[in-house]
Amino acid sequence: PARALDRRAVGRVRRGARAGATRAAIATDAANKTPGRGLHQHSVVMKFGGSSVADAARMREVAQIVLSFPEEMPVLVLSAMGKTTNNLLAAGEMAMRAEEGVEALEPLRAIRRLHEDTMEALGTDAVTKAEVQKLLKKLEQVCTGIALMQEVTSRTRALLVSFGERMSTRIFASYLRSLGARTEQVDTIDDMFVTTDEFENGMILDATFSKTKARLTLGPGDEPVVRVVTGFLGRGEKTGAVCTLGRGGSDLTATVIGKALGLKEVQVWKDVDGVLSADPREVEGTVPMPFLSFQEATELAYFGAQVLHPHSMRPAMDSSDLCVRVKNSYNIRAPGTVIGHVRDEDEHKNWLLTSIVQKKNVTMLDITSTRMLGQYGFLAKVFSVMASNGISVDVVATSEVSVSLTLDPSKLWSRDLAKEELEKLVQDFENEGIAHVTVSSGHSIISLIGNVERNNEIMERSFRALGSEDIKVKMVSQGASKTNISLLVDQEQGSDAVRAIHSEFFSK
Repeated sequence: PARALDRRAVGRVRRGARAGATRAAIATDAANKTPGRGLHQHSVVMKFGGSSVADAARMREVAQIVLSFPEEMPVLVLSAMGKTTNNLLAAGEMAMRAEEGVEALEPLRAIRRLHEDTMEALGTDAVTKAEVQKLLKKLEQVCTGIALMQEVTSRTRALLVSFGERMSTRIFASYLRSLGARTEQVDTIDDMFVTTDEFENGMILDATFSKTKARLTLGPGDEPVVRVVTGFLGRGEKTGAVCTLGRGGSDLTATVIGKALGLKEVQVWKDVDGVLSADPREVEGTVPMPFLSFQEATELAYFGAQVLHPHSMRPAMDSSDLCVRVKNSYNIRAPGTVIGHVRDEDEHKNWLLTSIVQKKNVTMLDITSTRMLGQYGFLAKVFSVMASNGISVDVVATSEVSVSLTLDPSKLWSRDLAKEELEKLVQDFENEGIAHVTVSSGHSIISLIGNVERNNEIMERSFRALGSEDIKVKMVSQGASKTNISLLVDQEQGSDAVRAIHSEFFSK
């Protein structure tokens, strides 16, 4: 019996060693295609979103991008494939109402079909196929638990969506390995990313940086390797439960790794040549910006531009050397847009306007009170009423007896501010005896992100352009950040306003 026990123990050790070697995928015949030969540590982080790894064809394109930079030894951060995250959440909701086996749920069938078809098309190795099948089975078990309990908690939703990144990274690492590159798939939930225990919006804790550095730093004599890392995921510090990192979570994963490893650059790969001067869906002739400050990028994201979420840029902002470069996966040699700390002096002298952003569906409140003329506490009372109604304010302009402000429903609701909610807000102002309130909807905020040290020139040229198109401005506000001037116009004139200003600054 003792010898049998010893044999079983040896078998477990051997199986564990084989599994570890599979995950690390350190194959001696792979060295000739592995990027970063001659380097001793990772040199860059490359992040690819769900659309970049949506299917087998897109994964092939990403692999070619990675192998096109042999001078780099990258850490790759991947999102879930295509619409997998949405399907995972839908599966959880549908499982609560399932009357038969959860295997028949369409979202689960779509997830299984996508991943199995992708593995078949890419020639995924047998060990990786088995790992992905095990994850698919575990996913079905989680959904079965939901069906039995008849509830989906925040903790369960975080666990559900984690399957997407765990499968996409395994499949891609296997494919890159089949092309001759040494790869290692890494789960950030395996004692690497430590977060607060807010399951669907975990905040990165300081322990993450030391653990990430220890996990991804190569040892003396280690061969170059491409790490393929799950984005968006961590584990709660106290509960040990899987947590997601909230909006921009995969971008945040990339910048955390970049800071932890002391790198100079994180690359976020999209389908445009960097951050553009305006939305190309509305404006012809947009141009990519070579540089953005973190402050400008934050303003652009706040007002609706498709840039990194401010939350995800924080590790780079807190690092003196790390910058973020937005690159185009369809034009890989284009320099893209660098998001960094400070422009060089020569560029700063010539810098005028960076980008123009339109935020639609804006509601404006005009709050007037002659009784409050010269009295302190007027604004405090105004914002107290806003806070008690749970309504967020975007842009503010003030005078002695009035305040104009815009409301941003997107921060709280996925729908418009309901009529009854606006009526309650107005009634609260009147009940408090604060002011007379006028509400108007159907506006757009046009945000001009640029060098506000030259605001006279920006304003003069912008108003000239708007005047030539007979576009009326209802409100003007210069942001406290000193990088943003906001103009309020009727929404029906919003796109015309953007085009007019863009033509004035970028077509001459």
